[in-house]
Amino acid sequence: MYPSLLHSRSFFLLMLLAGLHCARNASAGAADYVYTPAVEYGEREIDIKYGATSPQAGNRAQVASVGFGYGAREYWFTELYLKQERSGGTVTNLAEWENKFQLTDTGEYPVDIGLVTELEAPLSASAPWEIKLGGLLQTEFGKLQLNANLLFERAFGKADESGVPHVTNLGYQWQAKYRWQPTLEFGVQGLGDLGKWDDWSKPADQSHRIGPALFGKFALGNRQAIRYNAAWLRGTNTATPDHTFRMQVEYEF
Repeated sequence: MYPSLLHSRSFFLLMLLAGLHCARNASAGAADYVYTPAVEYGEREIDIKYGATSPQAGNRAQVASVGFGYGAREYWFTELYLKQERSGGTVTNLAEWENKFQLTDTGEYPVDIGLVTELEAPLSASAPWEIKLGGLLQTEFGKLQLNANLLFERAFGKADESGVPHVTNLGYQWQAKYRWQPTLEFGVQGLGDLGKWDDWSKPADQSHRIGPALFGKFALGNRQAIRYNAAWLRGTNTATPDHTFRMQVEYEF
């Protein structure tokens, strides 16, 4: 366990409770990726994400972002993004601050545990602020890596365009990855939204996506590397876009 981690955990729990109390109807974004709990101290990265969905109700959604991240502590990775969302004829620009906390040493227990917090600020007047907080779990069986995350999301401030009251919603992520070789790993991902955290939506109104994914890392020497992951996800009901393509490329140095 890292030195001061107990105090940090108390702070993280307070953030989580505050977020659930104060913090739009959660919907997994086209460029959302599966969080993992590991943090590398001192690592810097330039992170590019992109996602696009097939038309739903006549609209095609696209999301793109670029960010810079830094491993500020052995247990804390922080990253700032500029993001643009397009849906139909609407364009929304946002700034995003993501923080990931590794709460256990890798391999210390059968399950590695982490926490993610994310604050999204609108750069255009029509969008609300959003806060996301969630727990991250990871375990391994030989070359098989399994991840499962529960995420709470809420908007606050200005009402969104839909006029839906701000409530705390529950989302999930899961991933199974076979680490075949460093440059090419493969697996499957699932992302979804269940609706209000304490009163789930009807199954037909929930959002669920699942599909194959590829991962890999190309080491360049001197702590430099290019890491990638991409997935093609299929919606399982009419409330979800038929297809979502998402990808992420990171330059680590």
